Amino acid sequence: MFPLRTLSIALAATLASACTMIPDYQRPAAPVPEHFPVVSMPAATAASQSAEPAAAAPTDSVEAAPAATAPADTLAWRDYFAEPRLQEVIALALANNRDLRVAALNIEQARAQYRIRRADLFPAIDVVGGQSAQRLPGDLTVSGESDVSRVYSATVGFSAYELDFFGRIRSLKAEALEVYLGTEEARRSAQISLVAEVANTWLTLAYDRERQALAKSTFETRQASHDLTRRSFEAGAVSELDLHQSETLLQSARADLARYTAFVAQDENALALVVGAPVAAELLPDTLTATVSTVTELPPGVPSEVLTRRPDILQAERALRAANANIGAARAAFFPRVTLTADAGTASNTLDGLFSSNTGTWSFIPQIRIPIFEAGRLKANLDVAEVQRDIRVAQYEKAIQTAFREVADALAERATLAERLDARLRQVEATRASFRLSDARYRGGVDSYLGLLDAQRTLYVAELELISVRLIDASNRVTLYKMLGGGWR
Repeated sequence: MFPLRTLSIALAATLASACTMIPDYQRPAAPVPEHFPVVSMPAATAASQSAEPAAAAPTDSVEAAPAATAPADTLAWRDYFAEPRLQEVIALALANNRDLRVAALNIEQARAQYRIRRADLFPAIDVVGGQSAQRLPGDLTVSGESDVSRVYSATVGFSAYELDFFGRIRSLKAEALEVYLGTEEARRSAQISLVAEVANTWLTLAYDRERQALAKSTFETRQASHDLTRRSFEAGAVSELDLHQSETLLQSARADLARYTAFVAQDENALALVVGAPVAAELLPDTLTATVSTVTELPPGVPSEVLTRRPDILQAERALRAANANIGAARAAFFPRVTLTADAGTASNTLDGLFSSNTGTWSFIPQIRIPIFEAGRLKANLDVAEVQRDIRVAQYEKAIQTAFREVADALAERATLAERLDARLRQVEATRASFRLSDARYRGGVDSYLGLLDAQRTLYVAELELISVRLIDASNRVTLYKMLGGGWR
């Protein structure tokens, strides 16, 4: 019987002493500054703001959100988005979104591929039972008569098991591991993107609902004003020009109301698509002003080092590590490859004698393959692996540069949003006061109806612009959550 114990000891020693030829990994230095640029408002703007007393804020003004106490990339989304209805919608999306489900299945596929590579480190032991029958004509037998010979066998063993002296299989296993870990990061990145997309879609719905409410209120006000103007025209108090100008503003508000109603319906459809399931009416937002302050403010002075913890950056680094490991496999291909085939069992020319005494059999077939001439194939494979590693380095650096630019742009917008919001609030107050004065002057016969209509139009546009800035403010915080790799759990 073949000494399987001796073979087992040899295999264990081989596995314990095996090394790899993977180059030492060094994370490339981030080709970006250590800190994000700080954007400050010009001194003239600050001076003009302090010189003029602030107008009284409307009752639906935005309150400052509380400052975050934890790093942005560690905040769980439930802590970042505090609005209960938005939390429920996000949780519904995480459970039903099909893109996230595909990302999870990709992880399972990569995990299975890694297990396949890891299994290559061990011999595949099989039990084989079989029969071989052969007929020889009389010309080939000693007796001159045709003969049929049969052999029954039952063996256990392994075939073409590679002793990984130079780490080729271990390098491939390391590459598969990095690919698997990269898919984990891809799922995290997909989840963060999904949370941000749901939040933005939800906020957009709130934005269009508020514009719809404003258009409806404006339409009703202009309808009442137009009815009054028509009665005045019939009484001869106003001209036909005033009547037509009033009709023009009324129909404009009517068209806006229809347009924003369509936007609201489209936003609800978009939210249902990204969530992956119908969203109950009680989970939908009412107006934007009630939801802006639910997104936590980010702390100032965030270092650019946080980018290295973004899932998409980590995924790019995993791809770089996988390419680095592949170099080890390409290097190991230059060295001899030792494979073993061995089996032990029993054989007999009759089936009933298969397990009788003195029927034991074994075979041991070691092979060594030494590359001598490959016409440059091995060197070319190594060059390909090294170039692929260099490509991954460039892609990793580009990913960091792109992420830095995205965060810097979002922070630049964040630095000016308070100023823009304050300016729009002041503008609405000023146009509202102007409208009241124009209305009083018109009723007192001092001003024309054209001045009153112009004041109405200006106030309506200012209120729409204020709503737009509120959406930009909320969306910017969502963008920072995503760009800084906010907590995904």
